[in-house]
Amino acid sequence: MTHQLHPQTLAIRGSKEQTAYNEHHQALFLTSSFMFDNAADGAALFAKQKQGYTYSRTANPTVAAFQTRIAQLERAQAGIATATGMAAIQAALLTFLSAGDHLISSRSLFGTTAGFITGHLMRFGIQVTFVSQTDVSEWEKAIQPNTKMLFLETPSNPLGEVADLEALAKLSHKNNALLAVDNCFCSSAVQQPLKFGADLSIQSATKAIDGQGRVLGGIVCGNVDLVQQMALYVNSMGISLSPFNAWVLLSGTETMMLRVREQNESALKIAQYLQKHAKIKQVYYSGLPENPQADLVQKQQSGGGAVLAFEVYGGQAEAWKVIDSVQIFSKTANFGDVRSTITHPYTTTHGRMSPEDKAASGIGEGLIRVAIGLEYVDDLIWDLEQALAA
Repeated sequence: MTHQLHPQTLAIRGSKEQTAYNEHHQALFLTSSFMFDNAADGAALFAKQKQGYTYSRTANPTVAAFQTRIAQLERAQAGIATATGMAAIQAALLTFLSAGDHLISSRSLFGTTAGFITGHLMRFGIQVTFVSQTDVSEWEKAIQPNTKMLFLETPSNPLGEVADLEALAKLSHKNNALLAVDNCFCSSAVQQPLKFGADLSIQSATKAIDGQGRVLGGIVCGNVDLVQQMALYVNSMGISLSPFNAWVLLSGTETMMLRVREQNESALKIAQYLQKHAKIKQVYYSGLPENPQADLVQKQQSGGGAVLAFEVYGGQAEAWKVIDSVQIFSKTANFGDVRSTITHPYTTTHGRMSPEDKAASGIGEGLIRVAIGLEYVDDLIWDLEQALAA
């Protein structure tokens, strides 16, 4: 096609594995294996001398369609899908890091990601240095001759800290390292890290891509060479995305742009309401005009995202009272759903971190994280108002 399609069109029309039956919706290829015509044909397929499908752990038409569509939205050459978002992070890190290599990571990470790095990555002999999400000079000082990758999530979970992707990309490439970015908080509907020089963009497809809290999935996008290397790892480790989940996630992409746009608008309105509330100590949302990183947010993101956090006075006891008092928000740690959710990061998403690590990451006992869905925004504000009154 000579015309360059808008992402909203690509989210619906991008990539489709068409069969001879001319189905309108992407077909679900729910099969563990694929037949070959004869022994020679099978040998050619397994030797990669011929394109085709052999086994769904290695490749599947429905999964392939999902990978290509998200890669188009991320402005990437290719993508590799995984069983979960954490599997996508694992593939991105362990494909390119070996014993003796050095990783520089932001300390502002989702709790399970931080736990994977400290509890697993480091025991394989991979050195790790944690630095400030926002201070590029700390990243520069941490560079070593064996640094192979810089890793972060932006905006960060749950405080919404934004990293300067262009500056970090220049730094990583100057030192022959890869820049890997967890794009989960924004999704490809709001941010495309590769536009600013990142090598890998990682997402939990469970979040905004699905958008309805139905299935698990993950994906990493980048250039063809990097993705092919990760595909070998994903295949060998058996962390592939199931065809059924890929089929569900493809449906999610069709409404993602519209959903996320509405959620961004509601999240900003709620963040501004909370800013004025007497019981709120601080609000964390990357889309606020008063955000000290507002210029960077405007450069990298088309919106503030659907997730925000706020700190109440009184610590954990008062935070729990608010959470226990909501009537509309779902008490769950997922986000990106059409249903708004609320959680206490200190004891849930970041619960396994030590008190010292929580403090270093800015995760306080009075912090509450909310993810905004598609309910009528004034109803959500009413719910927070009555819960804070409690």
